[in-house]
Amino acid sequence: MSQELSSVWKEALQIVRQQINTPTFETWFKNTSPIAMENGSMSVSVPSVFAKEWLEGRHQQMLEAALMEVVGKKVSVSLVVGDASEERGEDPPPNTPSSPRKAPTFMNDKYTFDSFVIGGSNRFAHAAALAVAENPSNAYNPLFIYGGVGLGKTHLLQAIANYTLTNHSNLKVKYVSTEKFTNDFINSIRDRQKISGFQNSYRNTDVLLIDDIQFLEKKEATQEEFFHTFNTLHEAGKQIIISSDRPPRNISTLEDRLRSRFEWGLITDIQPPDLETRIAILKKRVSHDALSVTDDVLEYIASRVQSNIRELEGALIRVVAFSSLTNTPIDLEATKSVLKDIFPENNRPIGFQKIQAEVCRFFNVSRVDIVGNRRSQSIVFPRQVAMYLTRELTDLSLPKIGECFGGRDHTTVMHANSKIEKLLTSKRDIYNTVQEITNKIKQS
Repeated sequence: MSQELSSVWKEALQIVRQQINTPTFETWFKNTSPIAMENGSMSVSVPSVFAKEWLEGRHQQMLEAALMEVVGKKVSVSLVVGDASEERGEDPPPNTPSSPRKAPTFMNDKYTFDSFVIGGSNRFAHAAALAVAENPSNAYNPLFIYGGVGLGKTHLLQAIANYTLTNHSNLKVKYVSTEKFTNDFINSIRDRQKISGFQNSYRNTDVLLIDDIQFLEKKEATQEEFFHTFNTLHEAGKQIIISSDRPPRNISTLEDRLRSRFEWGLITDIQPPDLETRIAILKKRVSHDALSVTDDVLEYIASRVQSNIRELEGALIRVVAFSSLTNTPIDLEATKSVLKDIFPENNRPIGFQKIQAEVCRFFNVSRVDIVGNRRSQSIVFPRQVAMYLTRELTDLSLPKIGECFGGRDHTTVMHANSKIEKLLTSKRDIYNTVQEITNKIKQS
């Protein structure tokens, strides 16, 4: 970064600082840095996707106005997630190994062993997963990880996949959900010419990771196909990793021959995190997103949200979004106010039916519309809000939520959740809408 470019950015930030409060500046602007400026555009590095989306939604015009004041001409701002030196194309340090094969697009490269917070509730599962990643087929085969929704099973499976792709680049890795395996199988038997392609795709791999195997329940033909896939891989000395929300013996209607094979290797579980682990998880998220949140706020959130990691991080996002939208500091009193209706003291289970009913009532649409196929914006947005709230307020997995909304694919649920999360940080009216619906659901 040139000294001149750095100086321009610092001057622009000083102008911005005079227009907003200190907590907002510390949270969103302090960890930005300029990358380059050419053709009337400045590219700026930000620490996370969350920060990028929030700045684009709330303060891009302010940044561009500040830059115009400094340089005397119009400058557009392009925000980039990641390290500034990487974006500028600087040479890597000596002896940097060549890049491994890129992970498949359906995987999240943020799910690594380094980003996984270890505690008493998951220590053994983490150790087993790391052992398998370091020595595929030589440690535990198969490795079966089970635990409740939102506790980190998918994180560990994808950490194994990402580690293998990076450190064993000669190995073929395939990570899929059980839903994806089932859909691929169904599509292949519709056209018999595709069955061999399907089988080759799953059986000619070195490491197979299957998420949410409990969804094989009652699918006899799919169980039969997976049985033969399992046998082919295991006999060839290939690594198999499986996750589920319960141990093999508790998956009803699962064929005994599959159940027994799942028990050949190591079975390990993940329990809900204790208070110390929950605090550590929040601190890691705050550090990753370069947020400014005090320890007493994190400890309060951790004490109120005890069920799973998804709700824990969701609560943090709500608090940060409220602070950003209202330009108020993230203090303990504000945190208590934001969370008091979302996580009341007397927590009662919430069903997806209640969420759908309240969303339909609020937007004046029918449940038939919510679960149907209409694509008008007046229906799509309420449907996305309902999916987001079902994800946040229940323990249902992504495939189960998809089933509750007319049999939609889990990727549709992921898209809805991501879109609403983004809007919460940039649109005050949508934040208020989601908050109001949440309160009504909790109070009904």
